Amino acid sequence: MTDLIVTENRDGVLIVTFNRPEKKNAINTQMWIDLRETFLSAAADDNIVCILLCAAGDNFCSGVDLASFGEVGEGEEHPFESAARAVVEFDKPIVAAAQGVSIGGGATVLFHADIVYVGESLRMRLPFASLGLVPEWGSSYMLQANIGAQRAAELFYTAQWIDADKALEVGITAAVLPDADLFEHALSKAREIAQWPVNSLREIKRSLRLHHLESIDTAIVAEQAGMARQAGSPENIEAITAFIEKRPPVFRTS
Repeated sequence: MTDLIVTENRDGVLIVTFNRPEKKNAINTQMWIDLRETFLSAAADDNIVCILLCAAGDNFCSGVDLASFGEVGEGEEHPFESAARAVVEFDKPIVAAAQGVSIGGGATVLFHADIVYVGESLRMRLPFASLGLVPEWGSSYMLQANIGAQRAAELFYTAQWIDADKALEVGITAAVLPDADLFEHALSKAREIAQWPVNSLREIKRSLRLHHLESIDTAIVAEQAGMARQAGSPENIEAITAFIEKRPPVFRTS
């Protein structure tokens, strides 16, 4: 483990902190590995009853560090895949506290938290359409399961920015807090959960999640296939080129 993911057990609550604030907590290859190992270890440890997922600095997570994909050899599975699976299959409660920027994977990870609290500064975005790509982390299923098909479709198709009020309105978050109060509020709720028997909470989560798992698996397979078709496509190349050149992308030729 490195210091890119910091953990601390407080009375059965494992605080898991993205710790790359100078990069807005963009997740690189080592962070995916650390995140996977953290969740796998926590799942096997009965002294950990609940996870509180949060971030250092003013932003939750700006998503995947695109440079990290060059760190994985051709034909090798990117550790994102196994990290995502570890979060999806985690069988105890997850509480999340997000503030500031929450983009791409930094947003879709929140859809696997059982309870999400956000700060007033939240700026969330699902940018996949604007990048010529498709959603990931089973989010194409989880978001509509959480907030409904039409609301999820609007957010995915438009790639619009979602502020804290919008997140509350559509049901992404349970509550909006002043940024200064966010962590303590989320920790208090996580501790409230962690007072109860771990196996009871496991069974409750299994009851809540079991009927979703097959659909999440189906969504992940479809997303991976779509990503394979779109990554490196003309639309994707234009989106990346436009970003580098700091100009609006042009997806229509006539």
